[in-house]
Amino acid sequence: MTEIRMKVNGAVESLDVEPWVSLLDALRERLGLTGPKKGCDQGACGACTVLADGVRINACLALAVQYDGREITTIEGVAHPLQEAFVRHDGFQCGYCTSGQICSAIGMLAEHTAGMPSAVTEPGAGELSEAEVRERMSGNLCRCGAYNGIVDAIMDVAGKESG
Repeated sequence: MTEIRMKVNGAVESLDVEPWVSLLDALRERLGLTGPKKGCDQGACGACTVLADGVRINACLALAVQYDGREITTIEGVAHPLQEAFVRHDGFQCGYCTSGQICSAIGMLAEHTAGMPSAVTEPGAGELSEAEVRERMSGNLCRCGAYNGIVDAIMDVAGKESG
């Protein structure tokens, strides 16, 4: 067992974990945070997305011991305009992927604001386009197909943040 300390949703947590325990399992099973979901357990669906020091990561692919001393934010610790925008634009149906979608979108907006390029970034492009949102969010799957509402919600919030 290894003792780790992380700041999770603003509270310092101390955990004893085996070195092979994923961050997702530590959050869900040891801390009772069920917002991040175990969808594929292979990093392909994005349902487990959380923010580590403000950067979006797939918690199922991360070992908890790697995040000793770091700050982790799950959907339970989020207070962001995207949450209301998802409701307003019908950005979810069953809700299984929603926590990962919102955490990913928060990270994605920060990446775009910081000028990090994507596969569709136009040189010198300032505003976030729909194609850019779809590319940057492509690591988060929605089995219900609520993509249009998700994109609309993100565009809505991005427009308010930039304007």
